[in-house]
Formats: sequence, structure tokens, C-alpha cells
Amino acid sequence: MREIKVGLGTCGISAGGQPVYNALKQEIDDKKLDVVLKETGCMGMCFVEPLVEVTDNGKSFLYSHVTPDKAKRIVADHIIDGNPVDEWIVKSDTVAESDTFFKKQKRIVLRNCGVIDPGSIDEYIAHDGYEAIKKVIAEYSPEQVIDVITSSGLRGRGGGGFSTGLKWKFARQAQGDKKYVICNADEGDPGAFMDRSALEGDPHSILEGMMIAAYAIGADEGYLYVRAEYPKAIARLKTAIAQCLDRGFLGKGIFGSNIDLKLKIKEGAGAFVCGEETALIASIEGKRGMPRFRPPFPAQKGLWAKPTNINNVETYANVPWIILNGPDAFSGMGTQLSKGTKVFALAGKIKNSGLVEVPMGITINEIVNEIGGGVKEKGRVFKAVQMGGPSGGCIPATMGDLKIDYNEITKTGAIMGSGGMVVMDDSTCMVDVAKFFLTFTQNESCGKCTFCRIGTKRMLEILERITEGKGQESDIALLEDLSHKIKYSSLCGLGQTAPNPVLTTLKYFRDEYESHIRDKKCPARVCTALIKFQINEDKCTGCTLCARKCPVDAITGTVKNPHHIDPELCIKCGLCYSVCKFDAVEKI
Repeated sequence: MREIKVGLGTCGISAGGQPVYNALKQEIDDKKLDVVLKETGCMGMCFVEPLVEVTDNGKSFLYSHVTPDKAKRIVADHIIDGNPVDEWIVKSDTVAESDTFFKKQKRIVLRNCGVIDPGSIDEYIAHDGYEAIKKVIAEYSPEQVIDVITSSGLRGRGGGGFSTGLKWKFARQAQGDKKYVICNADEGDPGAFMDRSALEGDPHSILEGMMIAAYAIGADEGYLYVRAEYPKAIARLKTAIAQCLDRGFLGKGIFGSNIDLKLKIKEGAGAFVCGEETALIASIEGKRGMPRFRPPFPAQKGLWAKPTNINNVETYANVPWIILNGPDAFSGMGTQLSKGTKVFALAGKIKNSGLVEVPMGITINEIVNEIGGGVKEKGRVFKAVQMGGPSGGCIPATMGDLKIDYNEITKTGAIMGSGGMVVMDDSTCMVDVAKFFLTFTQNESCGKCTFCRIGTKRMLEILERITEGKGQESDIALLEDLSHKIKYSSLCGLGQTAPNPVLTTLKYFRDEYESHIRDKKCPARVCTALIKFQINEDKCTGCTLCARKCPVDAITGTVKNPHHIDPELCIKCGLCYSVCKFDAVEKI
């Protein structure tokens, strides 16, 4: 059977995947071809989307950068004439340009993403879907399930890395006539799209993981807390839940047992703080999303004061695989304290941006330089990675041999987080990066804690002052003092980790802060107040393009003669720098 799959996750759609799908459908219908056309989720290779996979006689051909016109040729040449269009193929049995991208990956969470139609429960079932929950109900007691998850070494993939089995055990042992399971899909980190892609590409695996957790702790009701900015993920989850209800996989007596389970979707309004579990619970209850003191922890007193287990999307997606393949298969990967795999969203200044899943223990250099293909812009140098989102920190390229391990990453001052990995090159100003993340966390603070509400504001003011060339020698010590007070005085994880981007950039890139303060210079030439533009007379051809584009007429000169920028008139918009074709405009 011949089959065509089009990657239609949010990333694929934004790259133009829907017109490609429509063009393929039109060609297949018009020519009455015996071909199955499917949509699938993110295939991981976001950097070459839209992606189209053709499966013909058991052989797979993955086409990149497909347009509607290219789609028509793929149908004509490949499907009808049997001649694959080699120049557009990024991966096949004979063409393997993407080997470096996939070679070091191990897909567990993403096992079905880009493989199955996420809207088809039958395709999920055909790939061992719902076999794990059937096995659990038929063969395991709740305590045995918890033992399996515990011995696998699975740690929560949402940030803190707490033992999943231990969390389930606490919820199981908690006294209560009603218990809940919650999936935290409130993915709010800038540059992160792991949970979104998993929900869009394989929603049933998350539902199955929640079913197993519910069985293990004794819950009969659960919620998937998904931010409303993920409409495709929500739509596919709704479809999956409806299909499960229709098959008897959810509701009364699931899978013919005496176990009941009802799952609902709660759409979050986009508050970053609601990624914190107690704030998330408050939001589900219809209250303002604000954290509360712990203990009691949700396992003892969670949703509506009932015992509640909360895990994130990636954690739940691992569970069915562990049940079917055994805990040893999972714990056999990774390091002593960090087992299994980790999904990362590779973003920033990197060639191969996209979604990757790698075994724990792999190094940062392997991810960035081999899987990611290194920094994107020619001539630039890998400088740092920002891990853990606004709650994380910046790890310098000099520590590129650091292994991906919860404990090792934490030692650097960053955190693993949910899995965002933003790559930076030498054109990045680390003071500006710290300011960006402080702006985010300051805006997202719920305001409950004085140190978080006011402390992050004061830190942001200092960073703004430094990037404007008004920094003082005492600012670095003041930033460090505020950082430590905010970390140790804030109630929830947002406040406790908000200073991390500042502390890590101060730790590894202090010279950049000192340059901003003492020399009034931005080494990366990013901070507008600390740079100026000039024209190199030896390179200037007098084409007049820069003068014509300048919005304030700060550039003067005659045709075919070197031009000049008046620093008094220049507003530093950078238009001249971006339009010059001869690299004559320089930042200094």
C-alpha cells in the first residue's frame, strides 16, 4: 500500500503544510490514485518543513521544504511514474542527509509523533496503543504498577525531576474518598514546544499514561490542563477523549473492568505561574492562579482538598512504554541518577532547530553540534545554551562536555526544566539575555510574594540601567544580593528560580557585565545605547542605498563616493547595517 503523510503539527502548519496537504489531496482525487493520504504530527525536523513522507512498497522517502507545486511533481514523478525526486529527499534508504539528526536519538515519548495519524485511535492501537493499560488492569495490582515505575527510575519531566513512582506512592497511600490525576500541559517557557508537539502528534499516549496513573493511585477523575494558546493540541485531545469514550476506554467500567475514569480538559489562560502545581490546581478550581504553601503537598491535599497526582505531558507519555518494555529497558538508558530519555526543543541560533529525544547522559556538545548541526550563521561561534526557560540558566560553551543529567545540570546553576534548549552564538549579549528573562518573570509574577513581586522589578531596573550604559560598579553586588534573597524568600518555583538567568550569566559571563558598566561597551554589539554605526570608507561603493533607507537622513554622501553617518542624528535603528550589500556599515 502506498501512503503519503504530511506533518501538520503547529510547526508544520505555520511553515505552509496545509496548502501542501490540500494540493496532494486534489492530485490524488483528480487522478483517482490508490494512495492513502494522512496528516501526522511534528516529525521533529522543524528546520526543513513542510515535510512529506511517501511510503512505497515498504520504503520510506522523506521530502523537505515541500510546496504545493513540489507536491504535484512528487505525485507525478514518484507516485505515478515511480521515480522519487532525489534532490528534495532529506531522508530515505539511499539518501541520509539527516543521519546526524536522528542517529543519536532514542524515541520513547516521540515514538509515534510523525508516524501515526493523531486523529485515529485505530492507528494508535495498531502501534501497541492501550496494551499497557490492559496489561496493568489484568496483571498488576496498583502497588505493583508503582513498583514498576519506581524501579524504572522515571523522574518527573516537568522541571524538578522528582521520582514519579514515589509521587504515585504518596498519592496511593493518602487517605481520601476521592482522588484525582492531572496532566500539567501548561507549557509556558519561551522557546519550548515539547509538550505541544507530543499532544498534537500522539494524544492517546498521554491519555493512556494518565489511565495507568489513575489505576495506580485509585483516582476516578482527571484533568488535562492545557494552555488555550495550543488550539491544535486541544482539538486533538478532544478527539482522542471522544474516541476513548466511544470505545469504552474512558467512563464507566473502562476496558470491561470495574474501574471508572473520567478525563476533562481545562484550558489555561496563559499565566506562566500556573505551571506551578498548586497555582494550576487553584486555576482548575476557578480561583486566581496563585501558589500556596506546601506542605501539604497535592498528593495529600490537592484538587478540592483531595489527594491528587500531577505529572507533565512527557512524564505520562513514558509510562505505557515502560509497562510494555519493562523497567529495566528504561533504566538501562541514561546515567546513575537520570534514567531514560529526555525531549528537547532545540531553538535559537542553530541550524537544525526542532524536536529531539536523546538518552540521558548525552553531552550538550553532541546535541548542539551533531544533532543540531552547530550554530546557524557562518563564521559565528557557539557561545552558550539557555536551559530550563525563565527558571533555568545559561551554560557556557566551555562546559559543552557536560552530560545531560538532572544533578549535573543543577550544579551549573541552571535546571533541566521541561526541556527548552535555546542556543546562542557570539552575537548574543548575555546581559541582554538576562534582561529578557527577567522581563518575562517579572511580568508573570502573580504578586503574592513581596520579594518576587518587587525584587524582580528592582533587578530588572538594574539590568535596564546596565544595558543603557548607566550601570554602576555596585550593581553587580546588588544583583547578586537581590538574587539570593528572592531565591530563598519566594513561595513558589517561579520566584525561587527567577534569578537563575542573572546568577548564571554573572557566574560565567561576568566580564560582559563589567564591560557594560566600566567601558560602556556591549561586546556583542547588541545593546543599542552602547553601540554606534559608522561606514568603512574602503568598503563603501557609494551606492546610496543606506542613505535612501535612513529614516532620519543621518547619512550623507554622493553617488560612487564614500558616505558618512552623523552620530548626532543617528537613531541607531540599524537599517543601514541590514541593507548594506558590501559590509561597509559597521557596528562599533
